[in-house]
Amino acid sequence: MTQSLEQIVHIGEALAHPVRIQLLYMLSERERYIYELAKDLNLSRQVVDLHLKRLEKAGFVESDLRLEENDMRAKKFFRLKEFDVKLCTADLKDIFR
Repeated sequence: MTQSLEQIVHIGEALAHPVRIQLLYMLSERERYIYELAKDLNLSRQVVDLHLKRLEKAGFVESDLRLEENDMRAKKFFRLKEFDVKLCTADLKDIFR
């Protein structure tokens, strides 16, 4: 299936930062909540959230909110979606014809 130019750009932008690549690796091990990711990366939650939003927009990760039973706080968990990134010359020819 040929991807649109916009889809290819979203994928390229999502993979264009070392932190986002590291997030993909971390999420390949198991799902995690955003504060845990921020702590492990030594970054603010806001910065990690921006990177995760970019990955989510490109279709690499998905998230859901869960309430902790002991204190009823909401935690946003992220998990990696199955993906295979490939761009070949035939795709480019199909897009620009």
